Amino acid sequence: MRAARLIKMVLLLQSRPTMTASELARELEVSERTVTRDAQALSEAGVPVYAERGRAGGYRLVGGYRTRLTGLGRGEAEALFLSGVPGALREMGLEDVASAARLKVSAALLPSLRDAPRAAAQRFHLDAPAWFREPAAPALLPLIADAVWDDRCVSARYRRGESEVARELEPYGLVLKAGVWYLCARVRGTASGAAAEEVAGAAAEKGAGVFRTYRIDRFVGAEALKDRFSRDEDFDLPGFWGAQAERFARSILRSEVVLRLSPAGVRALPHAVDPVAARDALGCAARPDADGWVTLTLRVESQEVAHTQLRALGPEAEVVSPAALRERFAAEAARLTALYGAPGE
Repeated sequence: MRAARLIKMVLLLQSRPTMTASELARELEVSERTVTRDAQALSEAGVPVYAERGRAGGYRLVGGYRTRLTGLGRGEAEALFLSGVPGALREMGLEDVASAARLKVSAALLPSLRDAPRAAAQRFHLDAPAWFREPAAPALLPLIADAVWDDRCVSARYRRGESEVARELEPYGLVLKAGVWYLCARVRGTASGAAAEEVAGAAAEKGAGVFRTYRIDRFVGAEALKDRFSRDEDFDLPGFWGAQAERFARSILRSEVVLRLSPAGVRALPHAVDPVAARDALGCAARPDADGWVTLTLRVESQEVAHTQLRALGPEAEVVSPAALRERFAAEAARLTALYGAPGE
């Protein structure tokens, strides 16, 4: 977009005393002719771009000109990077600072570019929650979000089964997944008031440095502590979340189903079942038979879930085992035949 290119051109000229047309063209990925036109447009809009001719010439800003963000605060600048997720901002209590940041940035833009925020908002919108569910922000989310921004430790209590568990956490980051908020945090201490299975698993959590994921809507209480933590700069929030999500997906797949799939069934499998399970199963599948059908072992959450998911594959899948699931599909097929009749009848 030309507006973004003009802003980048001004910022480039602010960062260097002089740039040639070829240097600007290379940085902006345009022709030198376009650089000339853009420099003229900036000059006409009041940005003092000056062109010097000759071998040592180029473009520069006159009089130390600089763009300014008119008092943009740190919190406003941080919120601005999340402004494409209005629902998330509102739930974290950052809607007002984001609005102020957008106004200040708009005021700093050239007159010819001030419709850029509105133009972008008219063209792009992110709706994070899943379909057919009413999003509800956890009551403690704003407190947790403040602690994440401030690198401040948190004392939290959350539900785990029928028990309540207490933790002191170093809150590293928040993730919004399908309308559900999660906290990625490093554990500072061990459990208190934990259920037996939690105590048994606490060995993996003893001491600082263990990262875990918590659903915010399961927190029953939280308090920001006075002390701050030193953030591990090597911590990669997207990478950590991706690994945790895949580990969780595998942990709930406790049963197995042996299937035969047609070529169409192979293509449809990742859309009918858990993508991680489908990828693992297809990666270990036997070679296709003479008709192109493959046999594979699919990990599933339960036979009941498998029955619901595999229905979507219809005649492109045959359950080989377990026998109970195969018999269930056979009985269902007989009922369908009774309803619709055999082909040709």
